[in-house]
Amino acid sequence: MERDFEFGCILDGERAQIERSYDRFVSLPIDQDWSGDEEAPRLERPLTIAEPVEVSAPGTFAKNHIRTLRLEPSERPGWWFDRVDLPDSQPIKVSVRNVWTTGKVVSNIVLRSGSRHNYARLVEHIIALKAGMDVDNLMIRMNSGDPPLFNAGASDLVDALRDAGRRECPGSVKYFTVREPVSIATPHDGFVSIMPNEKGDRSLRIDCAREFTNAMGVQRIRFVLNERSFNHGASARTNATWRQMMFIRTFGKIFADVQNIGYNKNNILIAGKHGYVNEPTHLVDGKSLEAAWHRAILDLIAALALIEEGRFVGTITDYKGNHFADVELVKLLYANDLLVEV
Repeated sequence: MERDFEFGCILDGERAQIERSYDRFVSLPIDQDWSGDEEAPRLERPLTIAEPVEVSAPGTFAKNHIRTLRLEPSERPGWWFDRVDLPDSQPIKVSVRNVWTTGKVVSNIVLRSGSRHNYARLVEHIIALKAGMDVDNLMIRMNSGDPPLFNAGASDLVDALRDAGRRECPGSVKYFTVREPVSIATPHDGFVSIMPNEKGDRSLRIDCAREFTNAMGVQRIRFVLNERSFNHGASARTNATWRQMMFIRTFGKIFADVQNIGYNKNNILIAGKHGYVNEPTHLVDGKSLEAAWHRAILDLIAALALIEEGRFVGTITDYKGNHFADVELVKLLYANDLLVEV
């Protein structure tokens, strides 16, 4: 990429900071480049699953309890969370309009609708499948607001949806992109930019870089979203530093948000200053790109799932983004009427 990169409309932050961040971003080597892959097949009719399927694991925020997600076919447009333990509450639609918070102690997207008790926590690893797989309509039954925490990212959910089969629903699939290039500054001198697709192009392309001062170091990946890239990234775990883990296991026990959290050496990647505490995955030439793949597939693409009307396409450049900035970006796309159907 050259410096003539089009930042377009700056939705939040200062252009000068975004330009400095971009200069740093383009100086980073690309560790894995799948941008030459074919785009995902174009769908004309919305799909739901053919059969219900259940997936269980220990709770994310209540590790001593098994949590179950029951995924059911639905002709209701979009994805929905139904708290079956709250019979008087309505299902929560996966939409940026229903984002309650992006977490204080643990960064995560929490959806809520109606009563403050009717919520679903850490939904990003679930709803990423809405944007990354061929399921447009889905009802997810939950017996609490605490989702299960799996050992390999969202791979268990990917397998479950694949095994459930597909059937068509009434209507047509809608694809959206931005009217014009847009950018947003993110904390820690990062940025996210989105370029619209040309007419008829229904691909989603991502150039994502992470930069840490610990063992994870600098990682940059570039890819087109399709079955291969989504399946690869969906198995990447959340990452944390050794210091963060020590905080959770000591002082964190006084915070209700994390005192019973289920993080361990199997389900998250833990990085020390000069090395990993546990075995990293997604190796390329001996270098782990697990953090970059997790960010791109299970965090960034999850935010695109909050666009409720259909599937998002375009070209996204992401450098040191986070959940808060992702959600703000989607909110600002709506607020500024920047989404347009392809």
